[in-house]
Amino acid sequence: MTDTPPAAVVADQLDATLHEDRVLILDFGSQVTQLIARRVRESGVYCEIWPFTAGDERIRAFRPRGVILSGGPASVTEDASPRVPDTVFALGVPVLGICYGQQAMCLQLGGAVETHEHREFGRAHVEVVEDSALLRGTWQRGSREQVWMSHGDRVTRLPPGFRAVATSEGAPFAIIADEGRRLYGVQFHPEVVHTPHGAALLRNFTHDVAGCSGTWTMAGFRELEIARIRAQVGKGRVICGLSGGVDSSVAAVLIHEAIGDQLTCIFVDHGMLRAGEAEEVVNTFRGRFNIRLIHRDASELFLRELEGVTDPEIKRKTIGRLFIEVFDAEAQKLGGADFLAQGTLYPDVIESVSFTGGPSVTIKSHHNVGGLPARMRMSLVEPLRELFKDEVRVLGRELGIPEHIVGRHPFPGPGLAIRIPGDITRDKLDLLRRVDTVFLEEIRAAGLYDAIWQAFAVLLPVRTVGVMGDGRTYDQACALRAVTSTDGMTADVYPFDMGFLNRVAGRIVNEVRGINRVTYDITSKPPGTIEWE
Repeated sequence: MTDTPPAAVVADQLDATLHEDRVLILDFGSQVTQLIARRVRESGVYCEIWPFTAGDERIRAFRPRGVILSGGPASVTEDASPRVPDTVFALGVPVLGICYGQQAMCLQLGGAVETHEHREFGRAHVEVVEDSALLRGTWQRGSREQVWMSHGDRVTRLPPGFRAVATSEGAPFAIIADEGRRLYGVQFHPEVVHTPHGAALLRNFTHDVAGCSGTWTMAGFRELEIARIRAQVGKGRVICGLSGGVDSSVAAVLIHEAIGDQLTCIFVDHGMLRAGEAEEVVNTFRGRFNIRLIHRDASELFLRELEGVTDPEIKRKTIGRLFIEVFDAEAQKLGGADFLAQGTLYPDVIESVSFTGGPSVTIKSHHNVGGLPARMRMSLVEPLRELFKDEVRVLGRELGIPEHIVGRHPFPGPGLAIRIPGDITRDKLDLLRRVDTVFLEEIRAAGLYDAIWQAFAVLLPVRTVGVMGDGRTYDQACALRAVTSTDGMTADVYPFDMGFLNRVAGRIVNEVRGINRVTYDITSKPPGTIEWE
């Protein structure tokens, strides 16, 4: 009988298999670089995003099957603009340049790029004039295809070895190829949904050109991450701040699957959750998953400290400080722990090593339990740091987490406190919960929940005159908010039809005593924000 291999050996073996085929994405500052990675991963190929300043040695050590050069806001015609590391072209692997990436590749390999009066922004069409491995099975010679353009510069002379594959009105070299060296460039953005067959083009590059087999799956990631957690933690103890949101929930269940009762979750209930959420968290994680869970109802403490506080920043800081203090107190009752689990995601990692080299400016101080006292001296366990948000949801389903948790809308750490402009009271919280419940019930009943990024109600610090029956009312107004988004950085209002809004407003004023006026916020982000405070 052979001994069971150590967890670290198992993790290394799984890592080698899962990440054998991988693609490197070099970021030149495009706002949609993350979409490239998401499209690549959707095709079963692991990839990472690095800044274009990544060193030659690091790039070689990564051993990518292919390299994708992102778009960016700079102009390659400027001397100080970013350049592709020379080692990329010396690796002998396929390279795909997108927009700025195409222009930088052409300029560095002997072509020419100029700023032109005819710019292209938004939907455009390309005329396919030649066949190419990049287009195989997708676009045919002679076809006219819709794409999404966003450029002022354009390639005006191709480097030696390249040929034009497609043209557009504003870009004579909309798609280019050097099939011998497996170098390709597109002036448009295949990663966005506005290029209908863009995902297929990227798949052609990763699978057909680069030879990736598509072995990166969520089932494989789950197995690998369990082995990694076991190797890192050993016999140590882990605590996890559980909010009931998607990230902390998936991290908790994954870690529990790896180490069982070595994990303890601490759920700090600050009294500003939606209706029934606290009970749902306790029942799900204690009952369904049998996870050791400490539920600390600290609502009285939070409401007492927030009494009379109206400034939104002071609200946030007060809630964040109290959360850390309560979490710390509960952790000390356990006798401490060796590790702290956090739901850090890949976008957080990317942001901390952005192409400009600057540090991250966004800190999730509640859900990620940021700012814990230094005396706690715990190492971090971050099992989701390779994943995007949509991938975390897929992993959650793989782990058997209920859909109403995995698919739920984002919810802010300070909770309903930032949806009540002005001071916070228990009565206001109860009133807002009832409004919010009606709104979400109607959204689900209409089958719209999954089409909306985030939907919620806001209790306005406004009282209005109304008429109900034969009497005059003087009650509060509320606002409804629903937006679509891909990452929360920008957002558009969800276009409900008036029949839906009339139905929701009717239910609210009839069922929620204290509300006599309902409004719908139609502001996009920017100029507004998704939340009101």
